[in-house]
Amino acid sequence: MTAAGREMSLGVVGAGTMGRGIVQLFAQAGYRVVLHDAAEGAAEQARSFIAGMFDRAAEKGRMTNAAAEAAKDRIALAGELRDLAGCGVVIEAIVEALEPKQQLFTALAKLLPADAVLATNTSSLSVSEIAAAVPGPERVAGLHFFNPVPLMKVAEVIHGLRTDPKVVDLLCELVAASGHKAVVATDTPGFLVNHAGRGLYTEGLQILRDGIATPAVIDATLREAAGFRMGPFELLDLTGLDVSFPVMQQIYGQFWQEPRFRPAPFLAQRVAAGLVGRKRGEGWYRYRDGKIQRPEEDAVPEVALPPVWISPDDGARSRLLTDAVAAAGVTPSSDETPPKDALCLVAPLGQDATETILRRGLDPARSLAVDTLVGLEGRRTVMATPATDPTYRVAAQALFARGGQAVSVIHDSPGFIVQRVLATVINIACEIAQQRIASPADIDTAVTLGLGYPKGPLAWGNALGPARIVEILRALEVATGDPRYRVSPWLRRRARLGLSLLTPED
Repeated sequence: MTAAGREMSLGVVGAGTMGRGIVQLFAQAGYRVVLHDAAEGAAEQARSFIAGMFDRAAEKGRMTNAAAEAAKDRIALAGELRDLAGCGVVIEAIVEALEPKQQLFTALAKLLPADAVLATNTSSLSVSEIAAAVPGPERVAGLHFFNPVPLMKVAEVIHGLRTDPKVVDLLCELVAASGHKAVVATDTPGFLVNHAGRGLYTEGLQILRDGIATPAVIDATLREAAGFRMGPFELLDLTGLDVSFPVMQQIYGQFWQEPRFRPAPFLAQRVAAGLVGRKRGEGWYRYRDGKIQRPEEDAVPEVALPPVWISPDDGARSRLLTDAVAAAGVTPSSDETPPKDALCLVAPLGQDATETILRRGLDPARSLAVDTLVGLEGRRTVMATPATDPTYRVAAQALFARGGQAVSVIHDSPGFIVQRVLATVINIACEIAQQRIASPADIDTAVTLGLGYPKGPLAWGNALGPARIVEILRALEVATGDPRYRVSPWLRRRARLGLSLLTPED
């Protein structure tokens, strides 16, 4: 197997967005790259586009003029497939369909040396199935980059069932030489990044389906409380629901209707209605000149606050509430039972407000729940029951909004918004580790670099406490009866043993 040194030539087949990005990445990294596209003139157009990118980088001081010229000189064009014969690795970035990829690799296998590597940039097809039709399937692997390739600093190296381990090692070296981080995964639906990213989408959609909050409130809560760069509905608008929904269906089907990946039934109607997102000017949000138009939040009313009583049964979470209320200029009652007419506050974990309030014998008309899982520094979430008196709901909102804090007021739900989404994201990552799809370290690296989450899901689970995540999931499963919330053995065992979720197994 050839080493991934700069003396090796790389071939790229496909001059579309992904192919161009791959050529740009490796030409800048010092590799000679040979580009081929079956469409007449496509390769020339791509080389001109990439040259323009290097020129702009030089103009902005991101590379020298000499480096830009050298990078452009390293790009060659192949008029025919046979012109790729001297390449040690050929990466295909053609149409996302099985048969064309198999046909291409079969043709390349006849032209290239026996030790040349065939890498597919597929995002959704089985690497093992692509390789099955190719002479020498052991030379075929996945090398999945993300768009835009030069900026997304991670690439998935996928080993199919018959991939030679040396091929995986070579591709990892190649990715590292480009300045990107390689993460290794087995050939499984969604590979690693798209697999791990299911939780944000599916649980956000389930929260909407449950009637807990609007898309804008769900997104704002996950951004401003949990630290996600974008909420699920903003992301769906960005990618386009006409693109995302088929992927959801595909992964759900490929996992044989795994409940964790179940898409929402109302998505088909939205696609049919053309509400697919930013490119159409309307999705979950409206867009004007490409800019999102967020609905304005209602002003927090100024009201006289009633006495406040905080349930002591939530331990450290009760103390967080006490500190937040005191910081708002209100001294909570220290009575063992709530004074008459007091606003009663609870901080459940996984439970809904109704269950928590009734179990503790509180008046549901005067009681609300507050989410403290990630603290109360960012956006705060207040949850009412169907029996909550509107006067007390408004009072709770006004109390927690003091000092300019943003507050989401939601309907009753086991696990609030943040608890449900984070528990789901962490649980799916634990199941990826449990199935040995990727190492714990690669899971967290892939998610932070590929999805832009503020923490890797396993590190996030450690920070919040694995036992807490187990408690949330078990409460959700009991409340809903939905197996999507069943606890991964990886999570359950490490919570019981007091181990980090990043602890690998031999």
